[in-house]
Amino acid sequence: VFLDVFTGTSDPYVKFKVAGKEVFRSKTIHKNLNPVWDEKVSLLVESLREPLYMKVHDKSTDDFMGSAYLYLESLEHQRTLDVTLDLKDPHYPNHDLGSLELAVTLIPKEGDFRETHQSLRLSDVHRKAQLWRGIVSISLIEAHDLQPMDANGLSDPYVKFRMGHQKYKSKTIPKTLNPQWREQFDFHLYDEQGGFIDVTLWDKDAGKKDDFMGRCQVDLSLLSKECTHRLDLPLEEGEGTLVLLVTLTASTAVSIADLSVNVLDDLHERKEILHRYSLLRSFHNIKDVGMVQVKVIRAEGLMAADVTGKSDPFCVVELSNDRLQTHTVYKNLNPEWNKVFTFNVKDIHSVLEVTVYDEDRDRSADFLGKVAIPLLNIQNGERKAYALKSKELTGPTKGVIFLEIDVIYNIVSPTLFYSLAFFEHFSLLFFCLFSSASPRLSVPQYSFLLFVHSFCSLFLQLFVVVVWNFELYMLPLLLLMLLAWNYFLIPVSLSFSFFQDSERKGFMNKLYAIQDVCISVQNALDEVASYGERIKNTFNWTVPFLSWLAIVALCAATLAVYFIPLRYIVLAWGVNKFTKKLRDPYSIDNNELLDFLSRVPSDVQVVCIPYNIHRGWLPQDCNS
Repeated sequence: VFLDVFTGTSDPYVKFKVAGKEVFRSKTIHKNLNPVWDEKVSLLVESLREPLYMKVHDKSTDDFMGSAYLYLESLEHQRTLDVTLDLKDPHYPNHDLGSLELAVTLIPKEGDFRETHQSLRLSDVHRKAQLWRGIVSISLIEAHDLQPMDANGLSDPYVKFRMGHQKYKSKTIPKTLNPQWREQFDFHLYDEQGGFIDVTLWDKDAGKKDDFMGRCQVDLSLLSKECTHRLDLPLEEGEGTLVLLVTLTASTAVSIADLSVNVLDDLHERKEILHRYSLLRSFHNIKDVGMVQVKVIRAEGLMAADVTGKSDPFCVVELSNDRLQTHTVYKNLNPEWNKVFTFNVKDIHSVLEVTVYDEDRDRSADFLGKVAIPLLNIQNGERKAYALKSKELTGPTKGVIFLEIDVIYNIVSPTLFYSLAFFEHFSLLFFCLFSSASPRLSVPQYSFLLFVHSFCSLFLQLFVVVVWNFELYMLPLLLLMLLAWNYFLIPVSLSFSFFQDSERKGFMNKLYAIQDVCISVQNALDEVASYGERIKNTFNWTVPFLSWLAIVALCAATLAVYFIPLRYIVLAWGVNKFTKKLRDPYSIDNNELLDFLSRVPSDVQVVCIPYNIHRGWLPQDCNS
């Protein structure tokens, strides 16, 4: 058995494969050489001649720990058998690597596959395409009373989530035992019966292996759908409690079909969809912006990824958090898929990404090419050949892909969605003006004022006093006081620190610290430059819709500043910020201005993704 160098144990998990394709991956059992998974899974197999291949790996180092084959032809139908399989290494067949114990039941699938219009290969397509039945939204709120892992009595915790192949990692909160993350992650739910989400907590250590702080598990089968559940989960193999908000939402937003089953070709269905997103129904569901249908026809001249001079290409279509996948066409550089994908549009400024991969049996798929198409650039019903590009979309690669795309959306809904978020910040402003202009308040208004007053903290009162009494001359006076304070404080702190013993850090720790600082500075400069380019492209009419939206927002801001004193506006903004957590304690912070700018392309995206610039002009680099 392979051991971790640091702990003398392993973190084993098992991969299950049929015909070279991974069909299931077990959870990880941390720091254990005799793991007990106690997991149950149903696998769909097309032929009993294909054995079930199992590989054991160490999660922390990804080392191979052994493999075994289960030959399905030796099993009896409708009977559970306890099977013990010896783990072997093909390179060292005489080494004893332990064993796997399974309880296996072979059950014939009901129904006759020959009566369907799809081939047996298509059942593999649906399993591989992974059509989800819903979305699991997890809000990572906070943790309490964690175990100290560092010498200073604190920890630098972060959280990892895993459900099947889907993985997320939270940000690291430094030097605390009661971290607050306020982050949200979305998982695709493939099983109607639910499933398990494995949650592990780690302590971040620079230059060495991160420390394990505990784990817990979320059983989705126990949670009802379409409502939010607060979960206070005690950590196993550790100390403390993790607080999560979990919401299960049923999803019918995505679908996959053959080219012969085309929704928009049906006149009745197309009329229903056009009516759903008509101007008369703009206020029916503001978040339901529209739908997009993508026909993936074929590809030509792909790159040869295998030693035989061929490839096994399949195509992945992604829109926002939705992802669908075609079947694999084996040993072909000019594959034909003839599939139709349908997505719901939540943001009309999203970019549709179509990526072609080469399937490999025993390793991850090889990249063959990619195209990115903004939804606002799509010409409905036009079958077009798109040149494939590199992963970063900076240069061409070999091959083209033929797509036909239709986008149907309500032109008013995106404007309403952004406008509601924009004018939400002015709601308290108008109320403050109304209450100050009206000497007599109604009972509901008076009750609301009492509610706000009862929750006003010291900081809110201090903020109101400072803003109300602020004068311009106070700004240089504040800087003068800060300089004077530091003049007297710095000599005292230097004389005190001279006698204080400081912890001497090794050379490698200093090197890691310098590396982290350089990476942080580089990322910050990249982000600042990116936002500067996005602001410039807003005024350059790179995306006309967003420029028009900016005009509407600026007109509203101009009128507000003209008619309302700036002091009232700052007061309303501050009251809104201070009371936001009282109105919604588990809200995730966001900035509407940054959300708006994130939808404007930077200069790199303008070159790499074919946006329509200046009333339909298209850069030459985009079609190279």
